Formats: sequence, structure tokens, C-alpha cells
Amino acid sequence: MPKQRSGLLACAPIPPRRVARFLKWFDPAPQLSEHMKILPDWLKNGYLRLIDPVANWLVRRGVHPNTITSIGTACSVAGGVIYGTGHIRTGGIFLGLTALFDVLDGTVARRSNTSSTFGAFLDSTLDRLADGAVLGGLAVFYALNVRHHNVPMVVVCMLGMMGAFLTSYTRARAEALGIDAKVGMLQRPERVVLLSAPQGIFGLALNGWVLGVIIVVLTVTAWITVVQRVAYVYRQTSASDRANENGGLRLTGEGVAKTPWLRRRRAGSRP
Repeated sequence: MPKQRSGLLACAPIPPRRVARFLKWFDPAPQLSEHMKILPDWLKNGYLRLIDPVANWLVRRGVHPNTITSIGTACSVAGGVIYGTGHIRTGGIFLGLTALFDVLDGTVARRSNTSSTFGAFLDSTLDRLADGAVLGGLAVFYALNVRHHNVPMVVVCMLGMMGAFLTSYTRARAEALGIDAKVGMLQRPERVVLLSAPQGIFGLALNGWVLGVIIVVLTVTAWITVVQRVAYVYRQTSASDRANENGGLRLTGEGVAKTPWLRRRRAGSRP
């Protein structure tokens, strides 16, 4: 007679339909997701037009995009150090002025025809270093500053760092499956703005409450973005799985070649 399971092992698995309903709540229609963006497209496009002359100058001087990426990361690390020492407004202004490097590397690469697979890999890797340095600097500020010492905010900063990393990982993992998951409320440009502009404008106004609210907003929206991307990938892969079950997609030949995640699943690969 089999033994009865107890504790956590006795918990029944969550029905797939409940998982689907939960993820669907975070997966709005495309027309709604456009209104959920923190930064509107007209503002992004205006900023790109503003830095156009700088990009053209760098192209004429033959500056390599990887050099721009490395300089931008060094500036972000320096900004994180400034935050950690308690100079919030100075750090915000510095990061706001040097944020253009985060956009210039890709623009210069495209215009100078120097785009490369390694360049994309380096850019993505150093972006994670930049996010960690800035949020880590804010965590150090809350941990060590005598006047603004706040353990809960240290935890919020760490959660924000985890959310930022997962936001990028979910997109990268989706791309490895052949899905473009560039969706969600808080993408890279929004994160850069929230980590620099409010701090440069307000500093520690209202005894640091403005800074705290901004970090909480960043953390919450980062985790919402993670769930949104998981929901998006779930919807894309579920549609393919249903087509496969109905015989609409064969798992051999051309069908597998065009569907990378099915090819990986068939090979039994694991992330």
C-alpha cells in the first residue's frame, strides 16, 4: 500500500488553466500595451533625433561601438559609486548626462556597418553590470548612510536588481527560443531614465521620500515586466503546441527548422 504524502509534497499541482488565466491577466492586448509604456514613443524618437549629430560625429571619427559601450558602462559604475557615497543629485545628473552612451553604441554600429554578434553580446552583458552597479550603489546608500539608513529599502533595491536581471534574462531566453519578447512596462530606456532623471531633479527632496518612491516604482514595474514577458512567451508557445497537437505543425523537416523552441524540445535540451 503506497504511503501517504504529507507537507509540501501533498500539495496538488496547480491546474494549467489557472496558470493560463493568471498569465493572461498580465498579457494585455497590443493596443493596450502601447498605453502602458512609461516613456511614450514620441519622447524616445525625439531623444534619438537630439543625439543624431553626436552619433554622426562619432561615425566620422571612426569610434568603435564596443568602445562606446565600455565607456558607458564605466560611467554607470561611477554613478553607482556616487550614489553609494550619498551624493544622490550629483549621481543622477552624472548618469543622466552619460546615458546617451547607452543609445549611441547601437546607433553608431548600424551607421558604420560595424554591427557584430559579439558586439550585441558585449552590450547585453555590460548592461547587466551597469544595472547592478547603479542599484547596488543605492542599496549601499541605504545600508550605510547614517541619516537615511533603511533596511527595507535595501531589500527593495535588491529586489529591483533581481527584477532588472530577470527582465533581461526572460527576453534573452525567449530569443533563444525564436521569440521576440521585447514587451512589458519597464524596458531598458525606462529603467535608465528612472535611475537618473528623478534623482538628478529631486535628489533627496522631502527627506528622501521621492527617491524611495521612485525605487519602489522601478522595482514593482520591473517585476510586472518579468511576468508580462513570461505571459507573452507562454501564449506564443502554447499556440504552437496546440497547432502541433492538431497536426498543423510537423515535428520533422522544415517545421522544426522554422520553430527553434520545438527543435530544442525535441532534442531534450535544458536551459
